[in-house]
Amino acid sequence: MKPIVVSCRLRPPRSPEPRQDHAIRTLRIIHETRYVYDRPVTFGEHRLMIRPRDGHDMRILDSSLTVSPQADIHWAFDTFGNSVAFLSFLAPAEELLIKSELLLRRYGLDEPVSRFSRFAGDYPVVYDPDEQIDLAPYMVPEHAQEQAALAAWIAEMMQEMPTTSMEVLARLASTIHKAFHYNSRDAEGVQSPAETIALGSGTCRDFALFFMDAVRSLGFASRFVTGYLHDEAAANPDQDMTGGGATHAWADVFVPGAGWIEFDPTNRIIASRNLVRVATTRRPSQAMPVSGSFADDGGDLVAMHVDVTVMEEQETSTD
Repeated sequence: MKPIVVSCRLRPPRSPEPRQDHAIRTLRIIHETRYVYDRPVTFGEHRLMIRPRDGHDMRILDSSLTVSPQADIHWAFDTFGNSVAFLSFLAPAEELLIKSELLLRRYGLDEPVSRFSRFAGDYPVVYDPDEQIDLAPYMVPEHAQEQAALAAWIAEMMQEMPTTSMEVLARLASTIHKAFHYNSRDAEGVQSPAETIALGSGTCRDFALFFMDAVRSLGFASRFVTGYLHDEAAANPDQDMTGGGATHAWADVFVPGAGWIEFDPTNRIIASRNLVRVATTRRPSQAMPVSGSFADDGGDLVAMHVDVTVMEEQETSTD
């Protein structure tokens, strides 16, 4: 059965020359997920969160989505404004292939911490009345029952708390990066902060949740982010980055005066042009890149392969 290919091509007007404190990357991202079964199975509805949204920091230049077996594809925005594709399959199959290809331009600051520090306020953080209403859902800890253990860890690891918001957040992200060992894990789900403390290790999802719950306990609003990482270590061995070759996760924090800012404790990077945001949610379970079901009909899943390639492309002038 031939796959169905849906393409959306955006050709925006040419952008003006960037300011000198901004850096630009053009990235091609190929995300392929393949499920193999021992006999044909009937697929239930599948939900994809694999397409980023355009913004002042990112622009989609081209995109395509390939699905096999054939499926009806319906795009919608979820409650957070993320782009979600819903797949309704037309026939059983013994293999399911979902392949997304993106070409996008990512803008970033060369020195984000010093840049945002000019606008960010002091710590403890204070939100205005409207912000308190809008941000309230993002200030509730995911694991409220573990707040005592998390507070004790923060008190031990950060005995002298900085006096500015950006310094607090940057130090916390760096502390998590140093304190825990990265350990890849194929199983679904996210460790709670107490589990990460006990194990001393975790994945990018675990560290993102740990950071998110930690900053919420400190009075900040934070959200979970799923997306992709451009791993510079592939081209530059001097770079120490973790999380390439798969989907990546980090957290956003709303800082008064500066807005939403990305913090990736796995790699100790902030608002980086190497991070490609796909979806932001209140909790990790709402940010699954691919989810769905199948009626086994006596069949079993025998293999699943996920491969993500993020490569930088050099743009050629059209003059």
